[in-house]
Amino acid sequence: MVKAANLITDAGTGITGTVIDSVSQKPVDYATVSVFDQASNKVVNGTITATDGKFTIDKLPAGTYRLRINFLGYANKTIANIKVDGGMLKLGRILLSPDSKLLKEVQVTGKKALIEEKIDRTVYNAENDLTARGGDATDVMKRVPMVSVDLDGNVSVRGSSNIKVLINGKPSAMASASISDALKQIPADLIKSVEVITSPSAKYDAEGSGGIINIILKQNTLQGLTLNLNSAAGTRGADLGLNGGYKTGKLTFSLGGFGRTGYNIPGEFNNSQTITSLTSGDALLTTQSANTHNKFLFARYNAGVDYDINEHNSLSLGVVFGANNHPTVQDNFLTNSYLNDVLTGSSLQKNNITNNSTSVDATLTYTLTGKKPEREFSFLTEYSQNNRHNNFESIFLDQSDGSSIGGLKNNNNSVNKELTLEADYQTPLAKNQLLEFGAKDIIRTVTSDYTYLSAADGSLNYQPVSSASLSNAFNYKQNVASGYLSFTFNPFKNYTIKAGTRYEYTSISADFLSGQAVTIPNYGILVPSLNISKKFDNGDMIKLGYNRRIQRPSIEFLNPNIQASNPLNITSGNPGLQPEFTNNFELAYSTNIKSNHFNISAFMRNTNDAIQTIRTSSGDTIKTSYQNLGKQNAYGMSLSANLTLTSKLSLNGGLDMYYLDLDNQDPDPLFRASNHGWVANYRIFGSYDLSDKYSVQAFAFHRSRQIQLQGYQGSFGVYNLSFNRKFANKKGSIGIGADNFLTNGFRIPTVVNSGNINQNAVNIMHNRSIEVTFTYKFGGMSVQKPKKPKKTINNDDLKEGSSNNNN
Repeated sequence: MVKAANLITDAGTGITGTVIDSVSQKPVDYATVSVFDQASNKVVNGTITATDGKFTIDKLPAGTYRLRINFLGYANKTIANIKVDGGMLKLGRILLSPDSKLLKEVQVTGKKALIEEKIDRTVYNAENDLTARGGDATDVMKRVPMVSVDLDGNVSVRGSSNIKVLINGKPSAMASASISDALKQIPADLIKSVEVITSPSAKYDAEGSGGIINIILKQNTLQGLTLNLNSAAGTRGADLGLNGGYKTGKLTFSLGGFGRTGYNIPGEFNNSQTITSLTSGDALLTTQSANTHNKFLFARYNAGVDYDINEHNSLSLGVVFGANNHPTVQDNFLTNSYLNDVLTGSSLQKNNITNNSTSVDATLTYTLTGKKPEREFSFLTEYSQNNRHNNFESIFLDQSDGSSIGGLKNNNNSVNKELTLEADYQTPLAKNQLLEFGAKDIIRTVTSDYTYLSAADGSLNYQPVSSASLSNAFNYKQNVASGYLSFTFNPFKNYTIKAGTRYEYTSISADFLSGQAVTIPNYGILVPSLNISKKFDNGDMIKLGYNRRIQRPSIEFLNPNIQASNPLNITSGNPGLQPEFTNNFELAYSTNIKSNHFNISAFMRNTNDAIQTIRTSSGDTIKTSYQNLGKQNAYGMSLSANLTLTSKLSLNGGLDMYYLDLDNQDPDPLFRASNHGWVANYRIFGSYDLSDKYSVQAFAFHRSRQIQLQGYQGSFGVYNLSFNRKFANKKGSIGIGADNFLTNGFRIPTVVNSGNINQNAVNIMHNRSIEVTFTYKFGGMSVQKPKKPKKTINNDDLKEGSSNNNN
């Protein structure tokens, strides 16, 4: 204890002083100051320090007191024998010393469960999973309950790819254009947690019929300067990330960069397709084979500043830049054509496919909090832009000597711009009652400029192709204006009800630079939502949810550009697509048995006017596009378990299983298509601490075959084993991991059997790899007070496209 000394008497009755960090010599705000009666040890009064570290406790009766000051990350400070006899005592500067032991506990022992259940979402705490280190967000998604990822990085939730991916609650122009590309730009080491929101409230955009995935990135919570280094290098890829932050007074700065490169990624492609003529009955058989070579380079840079104007007002500004370079080469692309089993033609070609993009997201947020808890107003604005270049060149070769004899080029440049304005307000009405309402406007502008060029001989002197269907410019403008109202209350003990409704009105205009006009009607939709939960005295929870969702097509589905790197399998979008509408129902129960957590949920999803992939034939060519066709129903369940078997050993796993029923309800029996069947995905984790410094983790994921309207895609599995060692008081770590080390590659078949089309395609990917990871944390060790949560924009209203494999 520190004896009171040099106390200065002033007018008034009470105590005043200023709390200072003993290391940085800066004020400590929001520290707790308590006054105890010296004799009885009872609390007499208390307060918290202001942003300048000052505090005042007045109206104290004359007597002798003891003052205690405490704040997270600091050793408690006690001043005894303070005598108040009618004047205001100035204690002056009071120094708080950082508690190194407490800081260690805050950083090391405060580990959350790997998977947590909340009223409307499931949370996967990625920072506790070492097996994902050294990868990107795609690797993390394979470990998240209810989420499935194919080998091209396309993500689905409970079998639905109609999802929206948010980053810290905010949309991204890159994610709007391609979810798989956006995920490859986010380092796994930067991800704190992933939220799978399966029953969004009215506050969220009505878009995303399959749900919302919100990726929460790690934030700096330390005073002073911090710097985190993350790096990895392996047989198929390498990455390097630097993320830093600096907090001083009311200002917090952040700056980061991440780069990831992939190399030595070979593959194979085989295809056999038969098209039966509807007039003659002749069978047109085509066989194809090719070798593929992939590499990529992704980069992401971010900068931000937060300014706490005062206790109730704050500003936040953030900018994120992204870049993607993903070339693919298909060589020895051999095509043989047969008519009634007689060879009629053969061709050889080489394809150079390029998928490049750049993006920028800039966000400005103002937040005003009231003196009353949970009262808050926020205004948010965001501008996003994504520029994409999806090009291919097919060089036709002489089979005798491999020389070029001609070529075909397609250049497709697209720009996706979004401007978002959003205002939200929430206020408590009474005990355990919260009212939320707000308005939002999203202005989108999408352009796609595409051109075909051809070369008639080996000189490859390309000339434009004059055809409105092959060379044109498509312009698409969309405005989504919305408002919502949500009310949360507790009607009975342990019951919580969150009910709301949202109205959205969408206006659209679209046209081509040349060619026919596009007419898309405007529309409005009212979307209700309801979540009910009951928490039992033993901690168990049961919850029931309903919401109606809408899915608007994104540029991947609208873009009329024809992708013809494989001339017998071409793909194009449909500018006239309408939105699809979905009703979601969910029932879930979670329980804890000792230190083990279990969750089971059942769901039903009904979609009308579903946007589905449809394949038709023209001669010996299969054309793939998208249409609003019929219905799509899914019924299923999810199981997850977190088991703490010993203080060193833990296991986590999950199973997602559902029955999918697809029907395009086409009245023409020739084109009528339907399919149904069971789909299952499962994952399992294991973690064992060999010692305080050494640990080992294992992970495995399996995805069963995926049901499609006109066929199915085959199953595959991935697995990982990693070792990790911590050093320098756990500031640093080094590890080694192996992926798919028992298998050389995956064979993923795709089967189409509908009408007069029969196709069997196989993609082979070689992804056995070994990788070494290294991380280190530099910088200050003073824990910052918990910050008020930032408001973020959630543009979750577009159906995203899949990554093309360009086959």
